[in-house]
Order: sequence, then C-alpha cells, then structure tokens
Amino acid sequence: MTDEYGAMNSDGETIVIDSLTLDSGRILQNVEVCYMTWGEPNEKRDNIIVVCHALTGNANLTSWWNELLGPCKPFDTEKYCVFCSNVLGGCYGTTGPQSINPATGKMYGNDFPKVTIRDMVRLQANVLEKLRVTEVACVVGGSMGGMQALEWAIEVRNIKVRSFASISASGRHRPWQIGISECQRQAIYADPSWNGGNYDLATPPHKGLAVARMMAMVTYRTHPAYETKFGRALVSTHLQQVFDVEHYLYQQGQKFTLRKFDPWTYIRLTQAMDSHDVERGRGSYHSVLQSINIPAIIISISSDVLYPVSEQAELAEHIRGANHHIVQSDEGHDGFILETRKVGMLLRGFLAERRCAEAGTAPPPIRSKI
Repeated sequence: MTDEYGAMNSDGETIVIDSLTLDSGRILQNVEVCYMTWGEPNEKRDNIIVVCHALTGNANLTSWWNELLGPCKPFDTEKYCVFCSNVLGGCYGTTGPQSINPATGKMYGNDFPKVTIRDMVRLQANVLEKLRVTEVACVVGGSMGGMQALEWAIEVRNIKVRSFASISASGRHRPWQIGISECQRQAIYADPSWNGGNYDLATPPHKGLAVARMMAMVTYRTHPAYETKFGRALVSTHLQQVFDVEHYLYQQGQKFTLRKFDPWTYIRLTQAMDSHDVERGRGSYHSVLQSINIPAIIISISSDVLYPVSEQAELAEHIRGANHHIVQSDEGHDGFILETRKVGMLLRGFLAERRCAEAGTAPPPIRSKI
C-alpha cells in the first residue's frame, strides 16, 4: 500500500522525519528511518503490531524472529500489519553515527549525540504518525526492545497504544547491567584503532568490538547452557588446540565484525540502555509504573542473569493489568530469541485474548509457566 506518506511493505523503506528533539535538548534534522512491514493495514489503520528490536537487531524481523511472523503465526499477517524499524543511533539504515550530518555535510562520528530509549520511541511514533497510523494494537519487544515497548506505554501520546508485551527487560538499568555495558565499551576504547572515536572507516576498531561481543555472549547465556554445549572439549585451530568455548566466542566476535556493526553505534546504544529509567523526570519508579493503564504481558526467561526474573516481576506487580509469565529455560537471556515456541505461544495467547476482549468475548487464560 503506497501513498504520499510512504509505503508499508516488506521490501524495506526509508522515511524522513524533518526534526526530532532529543531528551538532551539537541535537535536532529532530516532523520532517516529504515523500516519494514508485513501484512496489510486495515481501513482504520489500527491493526498495527510494532516490534522493537534488541541491541544488535535491525528492521528485518525475519532475520531474528521469523518463527513468530506470518499467516497463523503469533504475529499473524492475515490479521495484523507488523511494523519494525531500525532504532535511532543504529547502523542499518536509520540515522546514526555513520550518517551524514546535514548541518556540516560530514559524517557525525564523534559528534553523534547520546540518545535515549525515549528518543527511539518518539521517532518510531513519528514515523507511524506520518504513515497515518492513529492506533497500535500492540507493541512487542525483547531486551532493549522490551525497554522500548515499556516506553511506548508511557511516553507516546500522539498514537493510541492498546497493549504491550515486554520480554526479558526492565524499567531501568541497574548497576549490574551498567557495569557490563561499560566493560564492553572499554574493550572498544582500548583498541588502538579507536583513536578517541575518530577512527578510519577503512580500519575500524574491530578487535575491541569483537571482544565486546564476546563479553556480551557470555552474559546472554548461563553456566548450565555452556556446560551442555561445550563442556571441556578441545578443538583444533590452524595454530593450536583451544577449548571449544574459546573458539566459539572468538568466532562470535569475528562474525559480529563481518556484520558491519558500527563501533560508535555499539557505544551509543549501550549508553542509551544504561540511561533507561522510566522514573527519570516523571516521579517515583513505582508510581510511574502504576500510571500505565493498558493491558500488558511481561515475559521472563527463568535463567536470565542479565535481566533476572525479579525485575520483570517488579514491573508486573506495579503495572495495573499486567500479567507475568515465566518461560522455563536454561538458555539465559538469549531465551527470548531461542525459545520461540514458548515465547510465541504466550504472545499468541495474549494477542488472541486482546482481540476477544475488544470484541466482547474471552478466551481461556494463559498459563503462567511453560
């Protein structure tokens, strides 16, 4: 469906927002946003599901949650139009550090400002408003995406949000998560190619970025998962024998650099996550959560050490109309991506429940543990 405001299709589109005022007070001009959609908007354009990606994700939902997308799947494209965009500060089509600053005609680089989760969400809402969307059926996200989903329920006023789903996320970053993020950033800073952030795009600080990714991969899983997957097995490389887990982490770091993920984007997005706090400028943490008055599903992964179950339980305790569900898994934080059958079953049930409630009927309740 194409109109003067832009297309809603799965080929990937770029839309430009003339001006965006950030939480910092800085104003970005001509902000480009890369987005993709699946399914068709209905006549009222109120059957939209917004899916928000995690730290290293992108607008192409099929590359990371494909099992949930399509006819008769949780994100049923016969019922919904599913929207996903690359976040502000990203490096996959949306304005970020590698973009050209229209004020100078040069790449932002070091000059790209710190952004917040709220900034990302306001930009997404502006895009949907430009696409003539006035209501969103549900906003869904995991990890950094779950933070965005929560902010959609609080921050967005120009579009009506009817429900949201936050998975493996919290209402604010705590010292544990901030400390992990800072260790990863220091790995990038320690790479000689970083050059104070003024690195040459031909020789970016990929060694530091790879180490940051290796650190992250440890926090995304668990002791039992690594024990099962690797044990103390050894593998042979072209140089020596190393532990299988060492080889795996090294490969993950190298794969990440081959994805052309921008080191400055990694810095800015982890800083955005660290700044995440629904309390900031609004009142006490619990009172802000209590102000949310739309249906919500909060999903935890039982073994998540990065965003533990207790943080999601706190969200559900104070958000009126929220239900908390725990996915039993040894996969750790990555369970929100890996446990697609279980997560998908919960999302399918929640979305069906909302459709029935809006139609005046009620489906069977969702189980709290699966």
